[in-house]
Amino acid sequence: MEPFHPPKMYDYLIVGAGLFGCVFAHEAHRRGSSCLILERRDHIGGNCHTRQMAGINVHWYGPHIFHTADDEVWNFMLQFCQFNNYVNSPVANYRGTLYNLPFNMNTFTKLWPDVKTPADARRRIAEQQAASIGAAEPRNLEEQALRLVGRDIYQRLVKGYSEKQWGKPATQIPPSVIKRLPLRFTFDNNYFTDPHQGIPVGGYTPVFEQMLGGIEVRLGVDFLKHRDLYMPLARRIVYTGPIDAWFNYCYGNLEFRSLRFDHILMKGVDNFQGNAVFNYTDPDVPYTRTIEHKHFEPATLPDTVVSYEYPQEWRHGDNPCYPVNNPQNETLSQRYRLLAAQHPNVSFCGRLGDYKYYDMDKVVSLALHHPWLERFR
Repeated sequence: MEPFHPPKMYDYLIVGAGLFGCVFAHEAHRRGSSCLILERRDHIGGNCHTRQMAGINVHWYGPHIFHTADDEVWNFMLQFCQFNNYVNSPVANYRGTLYNLPFNMNTFTKLWPDVKTPADARRRIAEQQAASIGAAEPRNLEEQALRLVGRDIYQRLVKGYSEKQWGKPATQIPPSVIKRLPLRFTFDNNYFTDPHQGIPVGGYTPVFEQMLGGIEVRLGVDFLKHRDLYMPLARRIVYTGPIDAWFNYCYGNLEFRSLRFDHILMKGVDNFQGNAVFNYTDPDVPYTRTIEHKHFEPATLPDTVVSYEYPQEWRHGDNPCYPVNNPQNETLSQRYRLLAAQHPNVSFCGRLGDYKYYDMDKVVSLALHHPWLERFR
């Protein structure tokens, strides 16, 4: 009879090899803890995953530009990559007319040919804001946007894009979706104001490969289908999947919006749109963005890859991208958090575990400062 070999025990079982899971695993491993990562998909990196097509690093789940004002986060990332000097400067296409984003003097002078100076633009926007302000607080995205930017910007550059993104009329979208719409009275198309910004040279996937060096990773494993097998293997579980899925949707589904991407290799086309990201704000165009990936890392190549981004309603099996943070979902997510508090050896983390939308740098910071890591400091 062969001797019995008990399964290996780990300090941490980490469910999900996305940004949070990878950063946490790296830090725990560096401090001497043993980790096992389970990932349902066939790759690491979560929605930041990149893969090559025709020598071009394609952002498989949409553009991810790393930007931060947090020096600790930036220096942490620099351990694994060199960032290029990419600056995010998207262009909006409304019925064939192109406008610079974010809303700045280039946008305003294109919208209103008689506007020449920042003072002109401020006056025009103030007039439109004043015409849109009612007595009550904004009840929906439309009323909120009209107060923030006025009718012309709203109608051309906000309304159609938002309705496609959220799958409902702007009058049915909560005003909290756009708490602010930045207006810049300079000719500066840099979308972000953070001092650090860029794309990892070579894409994101090599970054995650370096983070996970020496850590056991199992791909293609749906933890929730096999939790009875894997939960006994670790003292603590870091779970980065949807919090409602952990509890078998006992209170019902939390809402998400999902995205579908069509990645098109265009042979013999060296430059399709001249910019990495185009937003399509016309409601009659079914997609919200086109992404030409070679502009993230400029290279002399004969072909290009363009991705068409289509928002869609989330269903089980789809990729949950954006939490729908309306009052109903906030109440429901709080009920799930109360359940989660009854599981002290499980930490629900990341945008799915927290049911919150986070920028990438915030995810890194949350992972670096997770309370379970504090005892190693």
